[in-house]
Amino acid sequence: MPRRRHAAMFLVALSALTACSAGPSTRPVIAVRGDTGSTGTTPPSGPREVPPLENYDSNLSWSQCTEATKLRMGATAPAGGSYECARLPVRLDATARPGKGNLSLALLRVGTGGSPLVVVGDADGEPGTLKAARLAASLPPETLSTFTLIGVDRRGTGKSDPVQCVPEVARAGIVESDPDSADQDDMLEWVGRASHECVLDLENKLTAVDSWRASADLEQLREALGVGLLNGIGIGDGSKVLTMYASRWPERIGRVVLDGVPDPTLDVPGVAEARAVAAEAAFSAFEKDCVARSCPLGADATKRFTALVAKLRDKPVRGNDVDLTAGTAVSAVLAGLADRTRWPALADAIVAAEGGTAAPLTDFVRRQVVDRDDNPPQLDAALVTACNDTTTRIPPERVKVMTEDWRSKHPLFGSWFARRMLECGPFPVPQAVKVPKLGSAPPMLVISTANDPVTPQGGSERAAQALPAGVLVGWQGSGHGALGQSACATTAAHDFLVNAKVPASGTVCPP
Repeated sequence: MPRRRHAAMFLVALSALTACSAGPSTRPVIAVRGDTGSTGTTPPSGPREVPPLENYDSNLSWSQCTEATKLRMGATAPAGGSYECARLPVRLDATARPGKGNLSLALLRVGTGGSPLVVVGDADGEPGTLKAARLAASLPPETLSTFTLIGVDRRGTGKSDPVQCVPEVARAGIVESDPDSADQDDMLEWVGRASHECVLDLENKLTAVDSWRASADLEQLREALGVGLLNGIGIGDGSKVLTMYASRWPERIGRVVLDGVPDPTLDVPGVAEARAVAAEAAFSAFEKDCVARSCPLGADATKRFTALVAKLRDKPVRGNDVDLTAGTAVSAVLAGLADRTRWPALADAIVAAEGGTAAPLTDFVRRQVVDRDDNPPQLDAALVTACNDTTTRIPPERVKVMTEDWRSKHPLFGSWFARRMLECGPFPVPQAVKVPKLGSAPPMLVISTANDPVTPQGGSERAAQALPAGVLVGWQGSGHGALGQSACATTAAHDFLVNAKVPASGTVCPP
């Protein structure tokens, strides 16, 4: 459907908004906040054993939600499975009203075990409740007879009082924006509109959607589950939430598996470029997989994808929710690379797009833009969380330089990752927090994936090294996350969670 994207008056307003909200520094600012949210007790020190398991005594009100959950998962819902859902009230704790306000988290439980195992997912991915439902279908039966998986839609996502403040036209504009365009005004317009509407719509709630407060939500969940220790699985930046929790409440950490961890050592540009490098490697693995499967793209996936992007730059294909543009195609392929199970569908979608059929490829990004299968758009919460998790704001002129540089160094995805650093520019700079240093913890299992375009392998390895007792298992596969994809990594996680068996750090799982 036609959209008008260049309005002079709006760009004037955007310039004013950017000038007011962008911070003067382009590097993270660390400030000490008096209240760390910890218990105030002396944290344990020295080596610690794998904690024992304990039964839970939930004071939550659970009810059947099997059909509703399968509807939310859509056509890819696993067969069988029985799910129960509940709501958990938590403190909003906005910057302007510390310790005050409230919101409601959506929870799902699956399994029959006596010990709870909390599942926390990415802010920009499938909600944690649905992640738990899917994970349950791929874990060994003994895992689900030992544990009950508790999926959490982290604040602002899924059914947890979702953030839904970005106008649909701006969501589409962000996704469709051509990363190789010499003019940044298009992207600046859409992220400016996103910021403007979110500031007006969310008010105090805007500053409260971040990983710091999401980690505090887990402490309230632990209390509601009636256990002394929190067991958990973190996926992607859900792993960051769990490691923040460990830093704030080290004496309450149980058995924890982190499947793909954001790099704790790199700044915003460093993370973006690392992801560009990893995405190029993932596409190379996708191309090799195409050859091995004799997929329709054959041995020319890179050449044909590059040609498709160039073709769409000159002649986009109109769609109902999102147009298939050069930017959409790159966004869709990145989303497809992250989901290893959808690689065959991704190859077919690229071929269909070559023939002028847009829907199979735009389907990979439609969840970001519109409400689908009774799930809110994913882009809003992802954008607000990411911009609240950093005080860094990259000036457009610096982004332009990096875009040109990365385009030559990482030709498939470099400019896309560089251009996305414009997104947080118009958003208010959050109050910085200093996460307490984790000095002691029981063994925590970190799983890395060789070709992970979301949480690159090197970053997960450095995250494991930063933990007091991080144990690394590396899967030589591709996609975002190894649990349920690698039998070796899944078995290692099962043995650790169920039997307290700690694998040798540096264990390598075959592709």
